[in-house]
Amino acid sequence: MQDLKSVIAKNISDLRVAHGFTQLELAEKLNYSDKAVSKWERGESLPDVTVLKQIADLFGVTLDYLVNEEHAPEEIKTAARFSHGFITAAAILAVWLVTTLVFVLLELALPEINFHWLAFIWAVPLSFVVWLVLNSIWFNKRLNYTLISFLMWSLLTAIYLSFFVNGLNYWLIFVIGAPAQVVIVVWSGIAKRHR
Repeated sequence: MQDLKSVIAKNISDLRVAHGFTQLELAEKLNYSDKAVSKWERGESLPDVTVLKQIADLFGVTLDYLVNEEHAPEEIKTAARFSHGFITAAAILAVWLVTTLVFVLLELALPEINFHWLAFIWAVPLSFVVWLVLNSIWFNKRLNYTLISFLMWSLLTAIYLSFFVNGLNYWLIFVIGAPAQVVIVVWSGIAKRHR
């Protein structure tokens, strides 16, 4: 049997890689430095028990999993990832449920106005905001730049359509998106190099 430090080191490293986190991303989630995570994964030091518990919760495993060398296949839980995905999907569906409720109430209260459908247009960028926030907490942050791009373009579209239904054709608003998209791409490249 390996010594406890190397068992914990291997388990933390394996879980981190399996979930697609860099050492820096794991460190940020635990409020530690990436150097501390690196030391844990090399077996040079051990996180204290409260941090081990945080790691176990983050990856959806038990403390027992972290300290044992042998794991039965059913111990490797994807439950946390599944539940995080389920919560994300439920939160986005909640945005659409509330939007539908707002649409119906507006149709009933103000039937003479013809553009209640804009509620659904505004639900798109709001959905991307929810997805972006939850992705930043639970999933791989590399997807954030794509989500930010979709958020920006859907927001510009919602603004444009809101003006358009009132007879104002402010198509130039989309010109703002071009330099903003360049900034997002450049920032993504910079962030990728610093990982």
